[in-house]
Amino acid sequence: MEFRTKIKTPKNSFKIRHSDKIMLIGSCFSNNIGSKLHNALIQTEINPFGTVYNPASILNEIARIISGEKIRETELFQANGMWNHFGFHSQFSKTDVNEALSTMNYSLEHAGTYLKHCDVLFITLGTAIIYENRHTGFTVSNCHKLPAREFNRRMMNCEEVKSCLASIITVLSEYAPQVKVIFTVSPIRHVSDGLEQNQLSKSILRTAVGEFISAHNDRCGYFPAYEIMMDDLRDYRFYAADMVHPSDIAIEYIWDTFKDTYFDECTTQTASFCERVSKRMAHRPMTDNHEAITRFNEETAHIVIDLIKEHPYLENLPQLKNFLRYEILD
Repeated sequence: MEFRTKIKTPKNSFKIRHSDKIMLIGSCFSNNIGSKLHNALIQTEINPFGTVYNPASILNEIARIISGEKIRETELFQANGMWNHFGFHSQFSKTDVNEALSTMNYSLEHAGTYLKHCDVLFITLGTAIIYENRHTGFTVSNCHKLPAREFNRRMMNCEEVKSCLASIITVLSEYAPQVKVIFTVSPIRHVSDGLEQNQLSKSILRTAVGEFISAHNDRCGYFPAYEIMMDDLRDYRFYAADMVHPSDIAIEYIWDTFKDTYFDECTTQTASFCERVSKRMAHRPMTDNHEAITRFNEETAHIVIDLIKEHPYLENLPQLKNFLRYEILD
């Protein structure tokens, strides 16, 4: 007797190779999957502007990355002693305006180069609720704790969401035609908007993505993270303490489903081995025995070197380069 409703992931027209470059843009769930890909030593770029939740802001971010237009000082505003930008997360905000500009433009330029040669773009849609700046009409990614009177809050409709998705595919087709796109709806609930509004928002996103992908399934796919969390893992034991975010166990389960969906056997085996390598590199010894520590680091270095020889595309992966440079040469 089956006591669960397991989700059958839809068929997709492509597989992810371990050598692929992946960019992830969207809500916190993009960070969750991105972290797993990172630990599997798959080349990733995660939220170059910080977390972003709604389709309009995601489109704005991708369009800005592709245009390469630098952030100007006139686009920044000062609040609470920090220089901010409505298109960037507060992690990019700085007390010095030049530092803020430098940090934002560096991320913008790096993201443009990365996306140009990217293989897969993973987009997590978090909410259909948007906040428009009343002075400019710009759909902001982050309100930076400004008063609510500064914004018009509204719910996007299904056609608006589909229009954003279509524009994303259009600009990608011109800039990076090789990129495949995986859409997902975030399993994280936006309880601050109320549960009724959250359900309505998720429904709009899911309907729009479903209708859009049916006409673009040659290039786009859908990963049912939301459905897995709501139906397969529908128990509060799979939530973190805030009862909003998925627990570590839930994320691990969704990650396993993601691998089963998009990885072939070779990629799965390589990713599994690389995850073990990542754990070795992150290991912090429980002993102060210098000889034992040195021996462990040397063994790990040999494993990393052999891994790079077998998979040359890993040669410039930052975490491998940094390990060999700092842990071994020092």
